Amino acid sequence: MGNIRVLVTGASGRMAREVLAAAAQEPDLSLVGAVSRKAEGDALTLTNGASVPLYNDLAASLAESRPDVLVDFSHPDATAQAIRVTLPRGVAMVIGTSNLGDATVSELRGLCEEHKVGAIWAPNFAVGAVLLMHLARLAAPHFESAEIIELHHDAKADAPSGTALATAQGMVAARERPFTRHQTQKQTLPGTRGGDWEGVGIHSVRLPGLVAHQEVLFGARGQVLTLRHDSLSRESFMPGVLMAIRAVRSLDRLVVGLEPLLGLSA
Repeated sequence: MGNIRVLVTGASGRMAREVLAAAAQEPDLSLVGAVSRKAEGDALTLTNGASVPLYNDLAASLAESRPDVLVDFSHPDATAQAIRVTLPRGVAMVIGTSNLGDATVSELRGLCEEHKVGAIWAPNFAVGAVLLMHLARLAAPHFESAEIIELHHDAKADAPSGTALATAQGMVAARERPFTRHQTQKQTLPGTRGGDWEGVGIHSVRLPGLVAHQEVLFGARGQVLTLRHDSLSRESFMPGVLMAIRAVRSLDRLVVGLEPLLGLSA
């Protein structure tokens, strides 16, 4: 049995299932349960044949399973409810839910400070994607124009991805002013130029066969810099998730992104 007790919510989702499978293989982690509103039965069978208790109520699962860390890959509304139930109990959280609203992030930060408990919320847990975002921030002050193309599987609920938005926000912050976006005189098909975040064009592609991919393009006279990262399977996110699970118990505040865990400046 491991010494970090882990509860995973959103267990009907593909990312949560991947987290469960990965955590089950780690000798220092003990899976104490999974939570899903769609729960059927009282146990969930993992890919390795093991089973963990299955709950459909978060509060009841926290009381019964007594986790050290709750891992949440769900929906923004569900995550907003989860932080109010989990953090006051002194249970740390690792959150991978995309596109949390500013109000939820502010509440999350406040709850961590109030209850002196740690949480890590990351827009992307793939180490390569975190490095891409870091490199994009380094490049941003040196270019006037930039575009982001993010590509995901066709079942992804939101667009653009949380990673793309976080990348654009980090680039603008590093540059300390908006990018210059050249306007097309005529768009034969409306929306062709994509979205716009402070001058960064963001384009979302949704296709079966994709997992999670992002390309950041910087343009200047006579040159283009292209940064790209590809997650070819959901396994790519697991080292980052496991790193966060092991680190979060030593925190008493909210940490956004994996950068501090990797020794990178945010």
